[in-house]
Amino acid sequence: MRVVALHADVLVATSAAWQTTCTIVRSGDEAFVVDSPVFPTELELLPTLVQQAGFPLSGLLATHADWDHLLARLAFPDAPLGVAETTAARLRAEPGDAARRLRAFDDEHYVERAGTLRLGDVQALPVPGHLDIGEQALELHPTGGHTADGMAVWIPWARVLVCGDHVSPCEIPMLSPGGSVSEYRATLRRLAPLAEQADHVVPGHGAVLDAQRALAILREDDAYLAALERDPAGSASALPIARRSPEQKKIHERNVALVTGA
Repeated sequence: MRVVALHADVLVATSAAWQTTCTIVRSGDEAFVVDSPVFPTELELLPTLVQQAGFPLSGLLATHADWDHLLARLAFPDAPLGVAETTAARLRAEPGDAARRLRAFDDEHYVERAGTLRLGDVQALPVPGHLDIGEQALELHPTGGHTADGMAVWIPWARVLVCGDHVSPCEIPMLSPGGSVSEYRATLRRLAPLAEQADHVVPGHGAVLDAQRALAILREDDAYLAALERDPAGSASALPIARRSPEQKKIHERNVALVTGA
């Protein structure tokens, strides 16, 4: 797990699995862990990292309900977990889904893990909205398109945008069940003015970006989605040049199947 400081109040830990990011933000005597690393050894290190950095933990946040963003609960079993109202609704509609998908990942990759993922009580947060932290407030912005739920977190005093599974330098827009091209493009339009103000943009998967690179990826992603919406069968040529690996082509094929209902 790689850890970098973006600001005196913001740390980002990046997992060895899918470059999944976990952001730790502090203001005064409160701190939140946003999303999570994946592997057990990384999760075991997370409480030590938070403590040694002097970040007094107040709770956990998850940008959306995909299982790989919910694992901070394993590191902090007693901390409150806050999510967007849309994410709380999805978790209620899919009881046990995150734990099942985690078990499938562990079985596939021969990962041994102590304990079972149990999310416990989840606090639904109004999005758009604000969440107080110390003497500051986090801004919560709705995201959709990748899934049917989610939120981005804007940290205004640090000029850091945490945007969940959007604006990734290593992954094309991925449409999951419940996601849609139109909602994804609407999310990109909402994120663009925040990215313009940002010193750092933290994607759900991949390296931390500066504003210029994030805006370039936003434009590439919107162009790809526009082509997918206009002509699904012929949209492969719109894949961003830096994201045309065999794995990204598989994601594209799944996107086409979702859009066409094939």
